[in-house]
Amino acid sequence: QLQASGGGLVQPGGSLRLSCVASGLTLNDWDIGWLRQAPGKEREGVFCTTTTDGRSTCAEFVEDRFTVSRDNSRNTVYLQMNSLTFEDTGVYYCARLGTGYGLGYRPPARTWGQGTLVTVSS
Repeated sequence: QLQASGGGLVQPGGSLRLSCVASGLTLNDWDIGWLRQAPGKEREGVFCTTTTDGRSTCAEFVEDRFTVSRDNSRNTVYLQMNSLTFEDTGVYYCARLGTGYGLGYRPPARTWGQGTLVTVSS
């Protein structure tokens, strides 16, 4: 089970760092992706990933603002979000990914757990 945390209320232009922690599995063994769901909209596909061999990538629409990383010693994956905009508001989830699945993928619900709400508002 994965659990995202670290969300909250932030002003436009602000920053947040989300964390993804696991229970019952070792994150080191999995590629991990971040996905989100804006209010009233469908859940988006994975927009940032980090692989077991340390490669990280984000989709073009966030790559200049978001950075994903992992700390294997803490069994935690992070999503650093900078220059947040209103459009970044939503519930953010982390998901374990099968080999070969990456940006744009919509993982099944059994692979992601509790999300964390990010609200960008002035």
